[in-house]
Formats: sequence, structure tokens, C-alpha cells
Amino acid sequence: MANVNNIASFPGKIGRTLTDSEAHFESLAHAADGAPNVVVVLLDDTGFAQFGCYGSDIDTPNVDALAASGLQFTNFHVTPLCSPTRASLLTGRSQHAVGMRSVSNHRTGFPHQLGHIANNAGTIAEVLKAEGYATFCAGKWHLAPTLDTSAAGPFDQWPLGRGFDRFYGFLEGETDQFHPELVIDNHKVDPPATPEDGYHLSEDLVDQLLLMIRDSKAVRPDRPFFAYLPFGATHAPHQAPQPYLDKYRGRFDEGWDVIRQRWFERQLELGVIPAGTVLAPRNDGVDEWDTLPENQKRLACRLQEAFAAFLDHTDDQIGRLVDGLRAADQLENTIVIVMADNGASQEGGPFGVMHEMKFFNGILEMPDEAVQRIDQIGGPHSHTNYPWGWAQCGNSPFKWYKQNTHEGGVHVPMVMHWPAGIADGQHGTQRNQFVNVSDIVPTIYELLGVQAPATLNGLEQLAITGRSFASLLDDANAPATNTVQYFEMFGSRALVAQDGASWFKAVTRHVQNTPYDEDRWELYDLTADASECNDLAEDQPAKLEELIGLWWSEAERHGVLPLDDRGIELFAARFDEHSPHRPDRRYVYRPPISPIPASASAAPSGRSWHLTAQVHRSVGDEGVIWATGSASAGMSVFVQGDRLVVDYNAFDDHTVVESLTPIPSGESVLEVKVLRTSRTTGRIELWVDGVATGRGELAFMMRMISSLGSSVGSDHGSQVSPRYNDEFVFAGDIHEVVIERGSPSSVDAEATARAEMSRQ
Repeated sequence: MANVNNIASFPGKIGRTLTDSEAHFESLAHAADGAPNVVVVLLDDTGFAQFGCYGSDIDTPNVDALAASGLQFTNFHVTPLCSPTRASLLTGRSQHAVGMRSVSNHRTGFPHQLGHIANNAGTIAEVLKAEGYATFCAGKWHLAPTLDTSAAGPFDQWPLGRGFDRFYGFLEGETDQFHPELVIDNHKVDPPATPEDGYHLSEDLVDQLLLMIRDSKAVRPDRPFFAYLPFGATHAPHQAPQPYLDKYRGRFDEGWDVIRQRWFERQLELGVIPAGTVLAPRNDGVDEWDTLPENQKRLACRLQEAFAAFLDHTDDQIGRLVDGLRAADQLENTIVIVMADNGASQEGGPFGVMHEMKFFNGILEMPDEAVQRIDQIGGPHSHTNYPWGWAQCGNSPFKWYKQNTHEGGVHVPMVMHWPAGIADGQHGTQRNQFVNVSDIVPTIYELLGVQAPATLNGLEQLAITGRSFASLLDDANAPATNTVQYFEMFGSRALVAQDGASWFKAVTRHVQNTPYDEDRWELYDLTADASECNDLAEDQPAKLEELIGLWWSEAERHGVLPLDDRGIELFAARFDEHSPHRPDRRYVYRPPISPIPASASAAPSGRSWHLTAQVHRSVGDEGVIWATGSASAGMSVFVQGDRLVVDYNAFDDHTVVESLTPIPSGESVLEVKVLRTSRTTGRIELWVDGVATGRGELAFMMRMISSLGSSVGSDHGSQVSPRYNDEFVFAGDIHEVVIERGSPSSVDAEATARAEMSRQ
């Protein structure tokens, strides 16, 4: 008979009785006594100059205090985009090597774009968990294929699948800060409060992370923790509590030219940029402030105020985290790293945007129109981003932005704080050596005495390619450990390399569909020209060719090839044969079900589509059948006053269609048909039990409705329609809701793809 108890592999001894048996206990992983905790705080789209200690006059006293008692890195570099930086940050490897050359919203069929971190590139959470650490994440993930972020999973690339014991936050590239789409561990949850109650996501994230830490330490005080806090801030939408918005009224009225000059001069005084650095000229598309029309100035100032309020509020949450660690007697022996994932964002365009989705729908809202709703900026009814002029100000003294491989896209702030581990006399000092995001993990491993495993979870691991900079903690004059670093994003490329006492950079800003061999490379001596203002390409062609050749060598070594400048096309392919979406584009929802994220839902915008709901109700039963989007843009199908109602909310322009006849009690089939009638217009038809009973014309049919997804049986998040004041849960029974989407035209597919890409 087969042994079903697996006793043969038991290393102890099993006799007939306890007296002739020997027990054996598996040894559990346990971190070394006194091992420090590690906390990594990541901000989104925060430029090099935007913290106070890096030059701005935005109030960031808590980050400033960490720098004043820790180490301030002035030559820290990341990738030009969020998901690649996060992949490199958590693995200590090249973003291309681990399968994340771009955002996690798509796959390309090549190893450098898997839509997730390669399984043979263990994350720091996986490694430290195996070493006996508790591991927590609270915030933005954006490292799982977005098609897999619904309640259907799969969950293997969600935070718990990549080494975290606990997770609280959101999975996609952005979310509404007042009405976020939240996940706890592996399931969807509603926010614990509303904006009317004073809710804001950044505060909630810190509350939840401190709770995880307290829960762990209360039971296992011997167990150190690794905590990862990637805020949604300061990615659009820029939203903050009203007192923070009020605080910055009028603070930026001087305009971006005057304020950028002031921040630049303060950077020189603080020593965060080398003496002799030149302020880069205004980027193409950034106009001289004094030449702008008055309404454009008013709009730009208010958008910058919202950003500043958002950053200030986030800084206060970092302060609450530090205070919580201090109160728990954990701060002294905790390595705290605060950093940004890329430079300031260029997605706001030349004017800034009141509502990103309006911009993505091809509606260029001019300042004269936008200022009519200026008081909404920064609040629960906004989805704003600031203009190029303020983004370049935030990247001072550099040129260009996020997505670019020039310094404005990749040179960001980083602060490290560790009272017990930084040598006496070094607290409050700067480190000017070149450091890259991939260098953080090997540094932490060295400080903890952890060896990166050769195999993990049964997989042979990719080599760690980052270089530890632990030697810099005790010696401000120690040499840089990373002396060659490549960059690449959508075909734009750069390479930084040390040459004796000088550091040179070769960089090219690629234009999509241009042959790569026609790209114009620039050459800079960063030691003498940190802001890339003096192009040496014509003066030193041999040095430029040397660095270009080195770039190709590094590209082969790190899996950067093939070069791929596609962006929009990849987002357009979300419904191709490699997608989990049904080929017939027919979706059947049977409630109760969790809210469905936009990237994994029917997403019926921009085309004709048909909704059929089978319901059972009594007279007077009301509520939402299906809704998508938010109060600023969305669509809701509901029953009210015994009538079938559709509210099509096109950026606060509501088209409401109501059935001409009441819905009978008992079983009913309710239908909504949305028909596209031209490039920009449409028609809504209502049907009850097979009989047409109402129609309305859409003066504008949205191609991209919202970054927020859909819900069945209620209106999840901020309510789409002002005809109800809460989630308006359906009081009857919904047997099923079927949505059948028509095929989009090529124009619609491109527009939707462009919008999806831009909002990332």
C-alpha cells in the first residue's frame, strides 16, 4: 500500500510511542537580530526641483527634514516612465531585462515588454520575505497587465503574487484621489469614507500602512518589515483637500519665468546643482509668461496651485508616516528612502487641462472656456493637469519632461534617512555621485547583509545589474559605483559614462516613425554642463561615436532590443487575439459583482453598443442598473419613478433620456441602444419588453469616457448623474446585464488608444 503520509521524508524518528520517537521542527526564516526595517516612499511625476530642499517654494517640510538629518542625493536618475522605474526599483535590474520597457498596459511579444516583471527577476519583497521580513505595499502598483486587474484575475502579478504579505491601493496607472478604485490584498473594496467626510486617498494609504506595521510589530516585534509606499501623488489628477488649495491662492501669479528663475537660484544656493550650471532655455511650446493672455495666465496659475497643494498634502502624509514610526520606536533603525519615479509630466499640453478625458477626446478646451469652472480645479469634481511651462519649472534647471531621456525626464530627487546607520557627521549632507534607480536594491541588500539568491521560487534568477552605493553612506567623497548607465524610452536613447574626472552624456530625442539612423545625437559634458545646454557633438565627434557604440553594447547586454517606438498602436491592440476579452465583444454581468476597472470592462465608448438587462422589480423599486465613469464624465442606466432613464454625462453636459412608458412590475427586459450617427454625434434609444419607448440625440459622443471603470447594480464612486445622491443601489433583482459592443472605426480605435496611452 502506498504511504499517503509522506513519512519517508521526515528527518526525525517516528516510533510506536513518543518515548522512542525524535521530533523535528523546520527552521523558519528569521532576519538577523537588529536587522533594520526598510521603507521606500515613491512619488509619481515629481520633478527634480519640486521639493523645497531641491529649490522650490512649495512647502515640503517633512521631506526637507528627512534630508536635513539624512542624505540628499543630487545626481539620482530613473527611467522616463512610471512602470519601468518601478520594475527596476523593486528588482535591482534593468527595466528592459525584466520585461517592462513601457507601462504595464500592453505586451508586445518580445521579452522586454511582458506587461509584468519577469518571474525570474525576484522582487525585493520576494527576497526579503524569504529572509524573514514582513512585506507591505500601500499605493499604486501598475506592474500587472491591466487586462488582468479585474476581480477575475489572474492574480500572480498582483502585489501578493510578487512577494508582499499585504496590499492596499490601486492597480492601474492613475485613480481619482477622492473616489479611488481600491484593492485590499486580492479583492476590490470601497473607500472607507467620502470626500464629504474628509476622505483623501493619500491619507488612507498612510493609515493602512501604519496599521499593517502596528499589527505586525504587536505580535512579532522581532520581525523587521519592508514597506513600499508608492503614492498616486503627484500624478494627474491633481487633487487636494480644500485648505491646501486655499493655501496656495496667488502664490504663483508671477508666472513660470520668474518662479523658475527663483527656484534655479535657490538650487545654486542649496548646492543641489553645481556652481556654474546654466538654466536651460524654455522648451519648444513654452511661451514667455508676459506674452500670455490673461485667462491663460489665470488658468495656468490655478492648475499649478492644485499641483502644489497636492504635493504639500502628500508631504504631510510622509510626515505622518515618520511620526508613526517614531511613536512605535521604529524610526531609529529604519532605512527610509523618498524618491520620484520620473520627471514632471508633459501630458497637460501647452495650456494645461481642466479635464484630461476632454483633452483625450480631441476637445482642446481653450483657457477662455476653462476659466468658467476655475473653482473646481483640485477638488472632487476635477481631473486636471498643469501646462508645460509649470512642468519645466518643476524640472529646473533641465529641459524636457517625463517620457524623454534628457535630464528633465530622468533626473529626480532622492533622500535617504537612517539615524542608526548613517555615520556620525554625515547626517544632513549631500551626495553628488551618479546613482541610478537600479542601484537601490543591491544597496539595500548590502546594508542588510542579504545575498540575492541564485534561484527563487524554483527559477534561476537574472543577475542583479545595479551597483550598490552603500560606500557613499559613510563617505561623501567616495567614488561613484555606477559609471555607465543607458536610458531608452519609445526610441529616445541616452548613455551616461564616466571618463576620468568628467561625466559625458550622449542623448537623442527620437520622433516616432523616423528612421533610427536619422536621429540626431547630442553630446554633453555633465560635469561642466549639468543642464545639457552646450552640445559638443560637432566639437567631439569621436567621443560621441564612442558613447553611441557603448549604448548599443549596453542595449544588447540588458535586452533593450529591438528598438520599438510604438505607443498608441499597442494600446489599440488591447482587443486583439492575444487579449482575454471575448472576440465577439459580448459581456455578460450577473450581480452581485465587484466594480470592473476600465481596462478590463466592456468600455463601450466611441462606438455603437447595446445593453440588455433582465430584471425583476415591484412598483416603486428604483436604482442603478449599470454605470461607468464619474461625476465629471460618465454614463448611467437606472430606474427612477418607474421609468427607464439614461444620463449621458459628457463632461458635465448631461443628455437625459427617459422612457415614455412606465416599466411594468415583475419580469422585464430593459434595453439601451447607443448608435453612432457621425464622427462626433450619436443617438440613444430605450426599449422595454421589446417596445421602443424613448430616444434622444447626443450632440457629442465620447471616445474615451473615464479612467474609472463600471459597476452593476449601483453607481460606484462619484455619482455620474445628479438625479441621485448616493450609489443608488437597485432595489429589485438584476438577473443579468449584457453589453454587446460594435466594432470601432480605425479613427475611433486610434483616438481611444491615444487617450489610454496619454492618461498613463
